[in-house]
Amino acid sequence: RCGTALSSHEVALGYRDVVDPSVYVRFRVGEDGGPLQAGDELLVWTTTPWTLVSNAAVAVDPELTYVRAKTGTLDAPVVLAEALVERVLGEGVQVLERFPGAALDGVRYEPPFAFLGAEEYGERGHTVLLGDFVTADDGTGLVHTAIAFGEDDFRLGARYGLNVVNPVRADGTYDERIGPYAGRFVKDADADLVEDLRARGRLLRAEDYEHAYPHCWRCGTPLLYYAKPSWYIATSRLRDELLAANEQVTWHPEHIKHGRFGNWLENNVDWALSRERYWGTPLPVWRCEQGHVTVVGSLDDLEERSGVRLEDPHRPFVDAVSFPCDHCGTRAERVPEVIDVWFDSGAMPFAQRHAPFEGDRAIDELYPADFICEALDQTRGWFYSLLAISTLLRGGQAGGQAGGRAGGRAPYNHVVCLGLITDHERQKMSKSKGNVIAPNEVIDRFGADALRWYFFTSKQPWDGYGFSLEAIGEGVRLFLRQLWNTYSFATLYQPGEAGAATDLDRWIGSRLSATTAVVTERLDAYDATFAGRAIAEFVDDLSNWYVRRSRRRFWDGDAAAHETLRHCLVTVAKLLAPFVPFVADEIYEGLDGGEPSVHLCDWPEPAERDLALETAMAVARETVRLGLAARGAAKIKLRQPLREAVVVAAGREREAIERLAGVVREELNVRELRFVSEAGELGSYTVKANYRTLGPRFGPSMPRAADAIAGLDPGHVADALRDGRPVGVFVEGHDHQLSAEDLQLAMQPLEGYQLEREGSHAVALDLGLDEELRREGLAREIVHAVQARRKAAGLAVEDRIGLTLGGDEELLAAARAHEGYLTAEVLATAVAYGPADGEVARIEGRELRISLARA
Repeated sequence: RCGTALSSHEVALGYRDVVDPSVYVRFRVGEDGGPLQAGDELLVWTTTPWTLVSNAAVAVDPELTYVRAKTGTLDAPVVLAEALVERVLGEGVQVLERFPGAALDGVRYEPPFAFLGAEEYGERGHTVLLGDFVTADDGTGLVHTAIAFGEDDFRLGARYGLNVVNPVRADGTYDERIGPYAGRFVKDADADLVEDLRARGRLLRAEDYEHAYPHCWRCGTPLLYYAKPSWYIATSRLRDELLAANEQVTWHPEHIKHGRFGNWLENNVDWALSRERYWGTPLPVWRCEQGHVTVVGSLDDLEERSGVRLEDPHRPFVDAVSFPCDHCGTRAERVPEVIDVWFDSGAMPFAQRHAPFEGDRAIDELYPADFICEALDQTRGWFYSLLAISTLLRGGQAGGQAGGRAGGRAPYNHVVCLGLITDHERQKMSKSKGNVIAPNEVIDRFGADALRWYFFTSKQPWDGYGFSLEAIGEGVRLFLRQLWNTYSFATLYQPGEAGAATDLDRWIGSRLSATTAVVTERLDAYDATFAGRAIAEFVDDLSNWYVRRSRRRFWDGDAAAHETLRHCLVTVAKLLAPFVPFVADEIYEGLDGGEPSVHLCDWPEPAERDLALETAMAVARETVRLGLAARGAAKIKLRQPLREAVVVAAGREREAIERLAGVVREELNVRELRFVSEAGELGSYTVKANYRTLGPRFGPSMPRAADAIAGLDPGHVADALRDGRPVGVFVEGHDHQLSAEDLQLAMQPLEGYQLEREGSHAVALDLGLDEELRREGLAREIVHAVQARRKAAGLAVEDRIGLTLGGDEELLAAARAHEGYLTAEVLATAVAYGPADGEVARIEGRELRISLARA
């Protein structure tokens, strides 16, 4: 459709999977020759029936073994590669003769179509030729050769002196030599050509063949391999320099360097530079009537030769300029071609600085680029054209003035390749499928920052995205809303003057330093995904651990807590500026505003870390996690206090938990922490065989192996697994070594306890409840019910209330017993007990009436 030649890297941009006709065609041997007799048939396979009208020869491998074979369904012997006989002809084939491909050299045959005679191709037209590109991987081992429509075909024809005969016009239609098919687009003629072969008994069979076929990257129509004159850049001579320049580049992902891109450079071919188009940069080549060529180097050069100063150097103006040929004096006219647009894009580092006229210094100010980013297909496009032109101009062997050859420096240091964006089912987005999501739709619904955050953090950019609105919403819910709620909380309360820094303040400060260091290091390594996730992890710690555990300090106006949270959020805003610029700016302006914008701030530097405190907090949080899991397993609400938690810890782990014992007690809502050194003190072990891993190993002996394992000392097994040692078992006269995955080690906790363990960590909760614990639990449930009523009444977090409680006496007794705790938690100025007209809440089957009003 575009009617122009394309370069190899442009061809590589447009491959699509298509279904084409695959045909096995019978070429009749015209006269005795070599091992063949007149009337035998060469069996040839092709997926381009449209090229059969210009068949020039048949190629065979000289060393491959071929056979002359006969079947009950064919009226003449056929020739094909021995290795493909069964695949092509099936069973029941009678092999009449075997011979190497070299024996077929020069055999003459009748072409499948008679539109073009053998004489048009030359002496070796319509004969068997020897080609080293023929294989027995598919087809028949005999390759249809059309000189004008394939690279191997063209080279083989040149070796044998065949003429290039091309009956296809530049618009892809047959010319008048192809009789009834003249004027038809060649690929549209495939079906009729196949039927023509069938009607004349020349077709063995036809079937569909799915394969990758190149399409124009501009218009999407199928490309035709087509021999035609073109202007080339000899990039194949620079193969080693291109590969050396590629070694200087850091690719993300790394495998592109020596994979997709490196392989492309290894097999680099000359760059077809010219295009038969109107728009584009004119090829600066003038040719006279005698064929002498002049390449014009600049507008000044052209003016000096022609006396014409062009204001617009494009067509049609440049085509009107001619000048006397330097060699013979006849008029030189510009050739009609323009330059491949990828040359324009690849010349960018030099063209933007007016090379070669401004000299090296102007170019070197911006060369090489530190970072470029494009879709993966640009390994065949911009990434390649940049490298090729830079190597031509600056390579150690390349000529050219621009840049003065600086040792083949690559034009970029880091390349990030982007994967494709598909729908959530990994289907390509298209309007016809109705699965296209417009960017504006996402931005209008969620905001630009939400879209940016998704692309940065959902996965590495080169892995591609299964895009959906739900995925964007998930990012808003899990991160942006959490961040914004934390920021909003920071603006609710005014700090007082008092307040000393606590371990919690120091811990979150140390976590902030660690996060700053990780984010900086990952961004320096072009890993925005890991960097963004590190920020999200910190914000979760800030919100769900620091702020939640510090709420009372904020209510009391603790200055240290306020300053710690403000500092954390301001630093987070700076770290987030490249990811979510609008939210980051809003948070920065709301909490600091020292600069007009967060984007004008210096990048944060990590402060000194308290590694011992970070480790201690990690141990404490792991202890809390196990304790909460034990509560969940026992189905006991967190609001119900328990007497004690028994923790397996010794040495530094115990010291860490003891340092933060208050945190652990509050989080688990237990009165006391008690430590033991061995998990065995919390219950008794049982050990069983893991049939999934041991069944295949022991086979019929598995029942006896299971009995032997059940008889092992569980305590010894536990010790061995804890130390990472194998466990020995004796089965049917043989010793066997078992690993942790071969055994199921379980612990039965002591009576009245619920146990949760992971590795060497274990926590057991005392589930016994006395009257005091029950009443405290009820008091906490009452607080929860009142807080829900406050929220339903639309009260602000800081509003104080008057509170009246009525209803079940057991509940009221619990409220009286813990009235100080109750009033502090719900911000009540006073609590009255008696008839209440308010809302009814049910707590453990009991009725509580709640009446409240703003004080």
